[in-house]
Amino acid sequence: MPEAHFYNRGARRVQDTLDTRPLADHIANKYVTEHLDESAVEIVTGAPCFYLATADAHGFPDCSYKGGLPGFVHVASPERLCFPSYDGNGMFRSLGNILENPRVGMLFIDYEKPIKLRVNGTARVSTEDALLDAFPDADAVVEVRVRQVFENCPRYLHDMRCERYSAYVPRPHQTPPDPQWKLKPEYEGLVRLRNG
Repeated sequence: MPEAHFYNRGARRVQDTLDTRPLADHIANKYVTEHLDESAVEIVTGAPCFYLATADAHGFPDCSYKGGLPGFVHVASPERLCFPSYDGNGMFRSLGNILENPRVGMLFIDYEKPIKLRVNGTARVSTEDALLDAFPDADAVVEVRVRQVFENCPRYLHDMRCERYSAYVPRPHQTPPDPQWKLKPEYEGLVRLRNG
């Protein structure tokens, strides 16, 4: 991918100020792709979580943590991935932003290797049975058309190992417990309980 399509004018101004343009050009030309290669697929499908950046129609950003068991993000092809939207607090800020502005950024981190992988693309929200069937307990599925994929320098990642996966993450043949906040009297009649 030519660096001209990867960096905006602001990035170029900072690169020129800090004299990093040759390095930035080298990275863009050698490491930025428009698809998920074998290494990226391994990172994405092995991830128990990622961070999702969205923005509304006015460009105001939001960032959200998305978690599941490893494999909860599916790679349908090198240019397309999908992930579930599980039951949450009903705000749907990320999905709402995608409906208004489909551009998204995803950050996958493997703290043990360590690796940071960025995936940028265009998303759509689906409640189609064909997609939902692949994600038990999902309310919706987000499908991302990949635009840019690149690893990022991991040197500042701390050693943060996963001791255990959340009990609330959907699992085959198991109903997750209801979170304590949903059991408060103020939410009676406002939330869907699994065990109530």
